[in-house]
Parts: sequence; structure tokens; C-alpha cells
Amino acid sequence: MVIQFLKSLPVFTERIESLFFELFSGLPRQGPGDSKSTERALRSIPNLSSIARILDIGCGTGSQTFVIAESMEADIVAIDSHAPYINELNQTAHEMQLANQVVGFVGDMRQLEFPNGHFDLIWCEGAIYNVGVEVALRDWRRYLQEHGYIAFTEVCWKKPNPPKECRDFWEQEYPSIRDQNELVSVIESSGYVVLEHFELSQSAWWDEYYRPLQNNIDRFCEKYRDDSDAQELRKGCQHEIDTWHAYATFYGYEFFVIKIS
Repeated sequence: MVIQFLKSLPVFTERIESLFFELFSGLPRQGPGDSKSTERALRSIPNLSSIARILDIGCGTGSQTFVIAESMEADIVAIDSHAPYINELNQTAHEMQLANQVVGFVGDMRQLEFPNGHFDLIWCEGAIYNVGVEVALRDWRRYLQEHGYIAFTEVCWKKPNPPKECRDFWEQEYPSIRDQNELVSVIESSGYVVLEHFELSQSAWWDEYYRPLQNNIDRFCEKYRDDSDAQELRKGCQHEIDTWHAYATFYGYEFFVIKIS
């Protein structure tokens, strides 16, 4: 969610954006998640062999994309707004000999341009918050087959009454955070049926995301010791990690697998 912090800075310049992507370069994932959760979500989709076309929105460098590709025969279109991520994804697809199955494009998840009813499944790990759950479920529906599926992860409260510091952090980062019961209600009122939902493990946050990011932060801090922009960005990222260490029992990512009702 640190991208929200980035956009909240008084001056959001191209240089700050460049520093941000440097800080997040070389990570195995661009957000919490792991192969086990991706595989579990896939297994919850009935008649998986009938899925022919998948759209992976906000794919990053494609960690989950390739888990999906190695699990099934479907053609996968992966989109992300950051061109270097897409370049890396397409290069990986070539190296894994999956280029005939996986293709990445630079694109804006708010302005998708695909034929109506083109996909059987839309996948979105750690990125739906950029659009908002309600908006995404409304706008992406047109790209799905009549009984298509969406799988996505969304941060939510795990228990009530978080400490003030924790709640203040999320009011700043993502005011739309809700508990899982509220999200289920939103999904159902949007015309979908929940097939499965489950919480991402702590290792999906730490081992796959925050620990590699912490290593980048430490190097970044040393490299830009006297750079105020870089240090401000570094402090924001560090605060996110520190908040998770202190209050992870109060919030987490929930994986939802849903179907058009």
C-alpha cells in the first residue's frame, strides 16, 4: 500500500516515482502473496480445465502469472502500468518457454480495452485497491463470459478495535479498508457468488515481500544518505513494515474467488 503514501506526498514528481521503482526493483513480488495461496485459489475454481482465457490485472513482474501458467493450459494476458515490470515478465515468459501462453502489455487497469465477454477468469493479486473493489467488480464484469470468475486479494481488518496507531496508519494509506464480512456483502451485492475466501499467511507478507523490501530499504538508505526525497520515501516504506510487525494480528490480505451469479 506504500504507493498510496507515495501519491499523498505534497509534490509527486517523476523523480520521486523513479526513486520509488528503484526501491521496489528486484523484489520477488510487488505485494504480499505466495505460490501456495495462488495455487489454493486456483483449486477453488470448478472445471478449471474449461478456462481458456485469463486476464491478470496489475501483474507486476508476474510471480502469480507464472504459477497460473504452469498449473493450466489457458492463454494469459497480463497487464501492468509500469513498463519495466512488463519487460521483465515477457523476458521471463521467453526464458521459461511460456511466451506462447503468457503475454504482457503495459496498460491502465482503469481503462481496459478488451472485447466484451472475452475472458473466463480475471486475476488480480494485491492491486484491486487501485480501482476500488466496487468499481472493479462493476467495470470488469463486461470482459467476462456469462459465468466468469474473478480472483483477487484485498487488505481487510481481521478483528475489531485496532490500536489508534494502526487505525491512523490505514486511514492515511487506505481509508476503504473493511473487514471480510463487509467485503463479502459488497461482492454479493455486486452480483457475484463467493466460492472461496481465505487469509494469506504471515510468510506471504514477510518472506515473499517485506523481508526482501527491507533489504532494499537498508541499501537505499545508505545510497541516498543525503537525499531528502529518497529518505522521505524510505521512511514511508519503513513505517509500513514497522506497522505490520507491530499490528499484523489486526489486519491482513484476504483472497477471494468469486463467480458471476
